[in-house]
Amino acid sequence: MDDSIFLRLYEDYHHDVFNFLTYLTRNRDIAEDLMHEVYVRVLKSYESFEGKSSEKTWLFAIAKNVSIDYFRKQAIVKKHTNFHFDWETQQLESTEQLPEQLVELDEETQIVLEELYQCTGDQKMVILMRFFQDLSIAETAEVLGWTEAKVKTTQHRAVKVLKEKVVARSVGKGRLDE
Repeated sequence: MDDSIFLRLYEDYHHDVFNFLTYLTRNRDIAEDLMHEVYVRVLKSYESFEGKSSEKTWLFAIAKNVSIDYFRKQAIVKKHTNFHFDWETQQLESTEQLPEQLVELDEETQIVLEELYQCTGDQKMVILMRFFQDLSIAETAEVLGWTEAKVKTTQHRAVKVLKEKVVARSVGKGRLDE
C-alpha cells in the first residue's frame, strides 16, 4: 500500500471512524485502540480492496468488524466460557462512563445515546451509522452486508424503541420531580 493512499484514507476518515467507535464503546481509550486495529487491517487488506464500495463504507465495515471482535472478546472474558455472542440480537454493552466528548453533547442527545446502549447490536449499529455518522441507507447496508430493506426495517424498529425508552424515561423523571 502506498503511504500517500494510507495518509489520505486516514486524513479523510479517521475522525468519522473514531467517533463511531467512541459512541459504540463509550470509552475514548478503547476507541483509540480499536482505531489502531482498524488501520492495521486497512494496511493488510487494501491491496484486496476491489472498489466495489466506497472507501468510506469499506472503512466502516472494518470498524464494525473490529468492534464486534472487541465485544465478543469482552463477553468471553466476562463469562470465562466458550460463550457465543450474537451481535445482531444481543446488546453491544459497554459499562464504561461516557467519554468527555459525549458529555459535551446536548442533554437530549445524551439521553438518546444512553438509551441506545440498551438496544440490540444491530439497532445500535444502524442508528450510529445513519444518524451519528450520516451514512445513507445504501452505505449502511453495504457496511453491514445487509439489504437496504433490512436497514430500513431495523432503523424503523430502533427509532420506535428509542422513542418509547426516551418517553418512558421522561415520564419516570417527571414522576420523581413531583
